[in-house]
Amino acid sequence: MREKRGGDSLPLVGRARVGVPAPDPSDAGASTPTSNSSRKGGGERVETFPHLSGRLEGDTHILPIRVYYEDTDFSARVYHASYLRFLERGRTELLRALEVAQSDLHAEMGGLAFVVRKMTIDFLGAALMDDVLTVVTRPKEMRGASMILAQEVRRGADVLVKADVTVAAVREGRAVRIPDHLRSALSAGLS
Repeated sequence: MREKRGGDSLPLVGRARVGVPAPDPSDAGASTPTSNSSRKGGGERVETFPHLSGRLEGDTHILPIRVYYEDTDFSARVYHASYLRFLERGRTELLRALEVAQSDLHAEMGGLAFVVRKMTIDFLGAALMDDVLTVVTRPKEMRGASMILAQEVRRGADVLVKADVTVAAVREGRAVRIPDHLRSALSAGLS
């Protein structure tokens, strides 16, 4: 499908038109013209620019991810190591949704960082190039210097990857207690 813009004919790819400048991220009401979203004022169709950090639903963080060519192997299926990156993004964006930036923790708390200590992962299905996936992350268990996060990568209702990830707080190579404000935020949904 092609659409006229000015004097040029632009191909439609997915939901957004190719060649349309991205909205300014500092504009809270930024929108992107699309081919299949609601009409604004009876004129051009627009779609609100999604928040890049995903969203919180109770104690669960949900992050949409699109599969790109760089994420796949020679068969256009997602390469297994790419799922590790998707899961890392889910953990990072969970913290960001709780208003905790890892760079701020590191700078303000004497070099505090989170490291993956253990990961158990089940690969249950394959994602393909151009799939839109959802990374679901929720706290499962809190300990003194570590926490276990339950994560899934889904395509629609299909669970493609399940992982339990043990993450430890460290400073100068040694385990340290997870900061109380972060512990409280993450523990809120635990029973």
